Amino acid sequence: MTVLVTGATGLVGSRLLPRLVAAGLECRAIVRGGKASIPGVTVVDADLLQPDTLVQAVTGASAIVHLAAVFRTPDPDLIWRANVDGTRNLIETASRYAPTLRFIMASTSNVYGMDGAHPGREDDAVDPMHPYPASKLAAESLLRASGLTWSILRFGFVYGDGDGHLESLPGHVRQGGWHPAKRMSLLHHRDIATAARLALSGATDGRIVNIADDAPTSIYELVGLVGEKMDMCAEPLSHPWHLLVDTRSARTLGFEPSVRSVHQAMHEGLM
Repeated sequence: MTVLVTGATGLVGSRLLPRLVAAGLECRAIVRGGKASIPGVTVVDADLLQPDTLVQAVTGASAIVHLAAVFRTPDPDLIWRANVDGTRNLIETASRYAPTLRFIMASTSNVYGMDGAHPGREDDAVDPMHPYPASKLAAESLLRASGLTWSILRFGFVYGDGDGHLESLPGHVRQGGWHPAKRMSLLHHRDIATAARLALSGATDGRIVNIADDAPTSIYELVGLVGEKMDMCAEPLSHPWHLLVDTRSARTLGFEPSVRSVHQAMHEGLM
């Protein structure tokens, strides 16, 4: 199996690729400028916004793991171009030059709205509040309508392996005025690889699947884990299910996280 990975040098891709290589998969990676050297990976000089460059990348591939996305930027137009136009270009090129491949796309639990009556389920109505999740939802729609063999993995809050993501959380908490009792569904990088291998096996074909660990954790605890403090609050928590996802579908399909909680990750030195 030859697996093409986009976003190979990003926060997720740079941690997933070595795990796919270690699992014995033949991997190639799209890298703009082709300058990066990734051990055990064939680097392809291509750009998702330049369709002609994608032909070499997809030809002969058995599967795509599409991670490339723009997230934190003050330029919403860039988010939409990268996340929607880039995905459209990749889908169209794959449909023409590798129509039998399996296309796995990373998405986000942030597509679920704030007012849910339970943790977000894959068949819930969605109501993304910001350009990033809105663009990912649009990209999901493109893939579902593509005619390719597809699956969509909606990740919880990704952390670990020294990525700095959890360490940046207190700043976002202060900026957003988050309640300390608010909880989030989390996912360690090690189990992005667990989910990717499951999807590559075909177990998630034709499905949208929430992927997260076993232990949603409060903002208060998470801020404390990175050595910072936040004010306590006994006021009622509004929107109690926001940022929580129901992962029963993933469990039914065979997903079992190896890092079951952020506390396990801390204990085992996986942060």
